[in-house]
Amino acid sequence: MKVLRGHSGLPQDDRGAVIALGNFDGVHMGHRHVIGLAADLAQSLDAPLGAALFDPHPRRFFAPDAPAFRLMGTGRRNRILESLGVQQLHVLPFSMGMARMTPADFVDTVLAGGLGIAGIVTGEDFRFGAGRTGATDDLARLCAGHGIKTAFAELHGNGADKVSSTRIRKAIHDGDMQAAATLLGTPWAVEGVVRRGDQRGRTIGFPTANLTLGDYVRPDYGVYAVRVGIDGDTPSLAGVANIGKRPTVDGATELLEVHLLDWSGDLYGRTLEVEFFDHLRSEKRFDGLDALKVQIAEDAAAARRVLSALSGPA
Repeated sequence: MKVLRGHSGLPQDDRGAVIALGNFDGVHMGHRHVIGLAADLAQSLDAPLGAALFDPHPRRFFAPDAPAFRLMGTGRRNRILESLGVQQLHVLPFSMGMARMTPADFVDTVLAGGLGIAGIVTGEDFRFGAGRTGATDDLARLCAGHGIKTAFAELHGNGADKVSSTRIRKAIHDGDMQAAATLLGTPWAVEGVVRRGDQRGRTIGFPTANLTLGDYVRPDYGVYAVRVGIDGDTPSLAGVANIGKRPTVDGATELLEVHLLDWSGDLYGRTLEVEFFDHLRSEKRFDGLDALKVQIAEDAAAARRVLSALSGPA
């Protein structure tokens, strides 16, 4: 998949795609429905399949101090988009200039003049242009003036409500990783570079790789069964992870601590992708390191049972 930043000065070979347009944070089942319709339209027009998204996320642009909300890292997002057949990813820098574009300006300048698209697919609730004044009927009308085909996806349901990033964030907040995985179409995961910690885990027999959560949505603090990939490998290594402020030993610093069950080696500076499968327990304070050590052993055994049940011995 070719990643292209910006909408101006594109080579002719990178123009003419049918794009799915959205934010694609999480590439959840609703997003996949939109991409599937875009793939059908691209095939009918004999055009490449593309996706386009805004960076930074408009929500972060307008509220830079809002709580962390990101569902998926860039690397994982791009790999999933590519697996869905996307050939071009257009990353559109979101700025005040773009935020002030009228719906007509956006279609004329970005979609037609810039990307030169052959078609576009969005969800039926898509809004665009200054003040979100443009709706899908406006998009269809404006695109038709440039010969751009349009299609709109009905809201993709799961249970009583539509699949949405809001529902997924709530599931993660609640520690319900099974629900999050169902809505995402893949386990929820965090990517990050291992930082140096206080190495206390080594002293009690459970060395951990420490990562910060950055702009990822915060799950319920506690212990989880996880699988881990190192430096781009598919997550397959069984592990147990704690997210929280470690009230037994610190109580102030938020960390994601991951202990790999059957692996040893130096992980400092390496990139981990941590997939979450089950919430084993909430975070709590223990009376000293000996009690914590006993609990971690129990957590590790519980994580092993969960992961073994999923796909054989772990």
